[in-house]
Amino acid sequence: MKKTFAFLEDKGISYEFIDYKKQAPSVELLKRFLTKTSLENLINRQGTTFKKLEEAQKKAVLQESTALPILMAQPSMIKRPLIEYADGSITLGFVSDQIAVKLK
Repeated sequence: MKKTFAFLEDKGISYEFIDYKKQAPSVELLKRFLTKTSLENLINRQGTTFKKLEEAQKKAVLQESTALPILMAQPSMIKRPLIEYADGSITLGFVSDQIAVKLK
């Protein structure tokens, strides 16, 4: 996240940061993200939160109907940064080239 903040600030781009750990994402917000990316892309499978899940929960995260409540309860599993742009599109993860293109 620090790289993303620094990148945006260096470019003079204002942004709104939503800390999902303090303010859990709503089911509506997660569904909106899922209209723009797949559940597989949205979930950070490399993080410790995902790795600590029981096998049944790891399987449940693969289906939208069972994944959303888990993501709301464990928002650390959402890939970060998730940037939503003015045109409604999103990028996941810090890839400076992708972000720069979206900001043009």
